[in-house]
Amino acid sequence: MTSTHDARSTVQVVVLAAGLGTRLGRSLPKPLTVLRDGRTILRHQLDALQSSFGDDHAVTLVVGYNAGQLMLAAPQAGFVQNPHYASTNTSKSLWRALRASGPGGVLWLNGDVVFDPAILDHLAPAIRADQSFVCVDTASVADEEVKYTVDGHGYIQELSKTVTGGLGEAIGINYVSAWDKPTLIDHLARCDDSDYFERGIETAIAQRGLRVRPLDISAYAAVEVDFEEDLARANLRCVADPARTSELSA
Repeated sequence: MTSTHDARSTVQVVVLAAGLGTRLGRSLPKPLTVLRDGRTILRHQLDALQSSFGDDHAVTLVVGYNAGQLMLAAPQAGFVQNPHYASTNTSKSLWRALRASGPGGVLWLNGDVVFDPAILDHLAPAIRADQSFVCVDTASVADEEVKYTVDGHGYIQELSKTVTGGLGEAIGINYVSAWDKPTLIDHLARCDDSDYFERGIETAIAQRGLRVRPLDISAYAAVEVDFEEDLARANLRCVADPARTSELSA
């Protein structure tokens, strides 16, 4: 099938930001956690998207917990509500967002991932080609993270936290093509409320032959922030030190 996406198309971006984020122990939604440069995780993401795609992108936030604060923090974005945010997981948030999206593929980010903005430039060719992918870090395979394996053609075969012999970790930046989107929507709808969206990808692969590339971003820094130690690592690896920046510009 000929791709419906070309270099001039608007990149549709979804940020999953509905959750409670209880493990980090903040009263605000996790995307509003402040980094060491004074920006929030969400603002860090939005600035990176603007830098890479300019005006050729449109952002939609999936909101739930303290939705009003997120909406105030990103007034230029569109919004999709997950009213059941307290009892559902990311499969249902992504399902709602993809159903509300326009024609074409969708790039989506977990609302707690802090990353080197250069990752988006690295992804641009696959997005322009409208190829479904999951960004992976092959330098780390922690037990508690979402891991993956591949089939004989190099496409993702398994994708979950329980994968044995994982080749790397999924980092929370993903893309579904225009062609694959209806299939993924269908499988997200079938997911249990407690499932992460990766379950929808995995069942679509197993049952419908969905072909998703693992896109290696190990050369770049990216950290999903679940705990305080993750936040410290994200600040160290992905965020410029304001004091050092001031010295260099002096």
